[in-house]
Amino acid sequence: MSLNAAIQNAVFAHFPHDPTAGQREACSAMADFLYSPDPRSAFVLRGYAGTGKTTLVSALIKAAPAMRLNTVLLAPTGRAAKVLSGYSGRTALTIHKKIYMTVTDASGAVRMARAINRHAYTLFIVDEASMIGLDGGMGRRNLLDDLVDYVYDGNHCRLMLIGDTAQLPPVGAAESPALDYGHLEAAENLTLFHYELTEVVRQQAVSGILRNATSLRNSIASLAGSDSVSLPLFDIKDCPDVVRLGGDDIMDTINRHYAVRDLEEVAVVCRSNKRANLYNQGIRNQVLLRDEEVGAGDFLMVVKNNYFWLDADSPMGFIANGDIVEVLAVRNRQDLYGFRFADATLRFVDYDDQPTLDCKLLLGTLHSEAPALTADESQRLFDAVMEDYADLPNKADRLRQLRANPYFNALQIKFSYALTCHKTQGGQWRNIFVDQGFFVDDMLDREYLRWLYTAFTRATDKVYLIGFADEFFA
Repeated sequence: MSLNAAIQNAVFAHFPHDPTAGQREACSAMADFLYSPDPRSAFVLRGYAGTGKTTLVSALIKAAPAMRLNTVLLAPTGRAAKVLSGYSGRTALTIHKKIYMTVTDASGAVRMARAINRHAYTLFIVDEASMIGLDGGMGRRNLLDDLVDYVYDGNHCRLMLIGDTAQLPPVGAAESPALDYGHLEAAENLTLFHYELTEVVRQQAVSGILRNATSLRNSIASLAGSDSVSLPLFDIKDCPDVVRLGGDDIMDTINRHYAVRDLEEVAVVCRSNKRANLYNQGIRNQVLLRDEEVGAGDFLMVVKNNYFWLDADSPMGFIANGDIVEVLAVRNRQDLYGFRFADATLRFVDYDDQPTLDCKLLLGTLHSEAPALTADESQRLFDAVMEDYADLPNKADRLRQLRANPYFNALQIKFSYALTCHKTQGGQWRNIFVDQGFFVDDMLDREYLRWLYTAFTRATDKVYLIGFADEFFA
């Protein structure tokens, strides 16, 4: 038996069903990659929803010990890492937690720097790679560069990137660079092996969510640039897991899901922060019957990376943009520096091994239409806090005091009952409400389809469609 065939047999021994032809071809390509003599070899596995890339990757991870292959599992966000851990049965970390470390410079300032890769003969498997952009790194570098450099600085280490090109690319990008063969070969100097899964596995074919997601994906693939999109987009006949809502059904259904103890498993996906704010306000006031600005039992999403509140040995590393927390207690509400603050005790939803945390919240971002504090607001907070240390003659001392100030480092947060689609990316919820919001015909283009496809594929059990006109439905 050839080495390639032996690897396929080891992987397919962990399959719950007979592999598709595409899965067999992908596994063969992975075997060629794993034993390629080129030290800069990398593998990109692309696949649409329901094509079985999760099953294939899970089987590879489970077969790795028998092949004497070390693996490290990574994802861009805590929620995506939790999903990867769930289907692989192995601990997964965020990319930032793995490849960066906290250091203190000569002036006492704490900053993040790229860690040293001490692994040997290890395959780094990165899920939801479509979210990795050409920013988000430390200093002047970008996250993709840092990830590649970290992996290949190790002893005979290699990188495998997994993702779906039909999903939304990183904010500000037309395509996802971590899934772009040309970019990885030219900009990252990698010798690339790749495969794209396109055949929906038979076991998933009965899903109404998947049927409609596949239709959206086919529409995306048929377009060049921003060509006009043909309606209808949805076929919900005999699809109990895709439901169109209208009139009184909207509030009745939202109330049924949010009024029970299931707040971690339901989300409304909106097209703007303004629209998400309206839903969050309505859900809190009319469904959860909460009239305080924020209180115990609320669920929040962190909207800006924060390196202040966690210890260096925390399993999380730092509090990341996109982390979801449950508020356990709120106290000491304050108006200071022209902003509103509160102290809170938080539970991190996606990190079971992280103890509860006491920290300070910046309340102004809860209702802002911007993703986080604007540049002007950040500068205003900086200037106001610095005035407290104006008596210190040395600028370095003033900055050191600023970096230790809990108000300057307060968590920026939004309610997580309703979120923009980018904020949900990489995560899964049992029930997703997709809100059309304001819409005119000019918006019906390729990027709109990618938004809709990404929103659909966040749900595992049921999708509810809100505000879509009749012509969207077959």
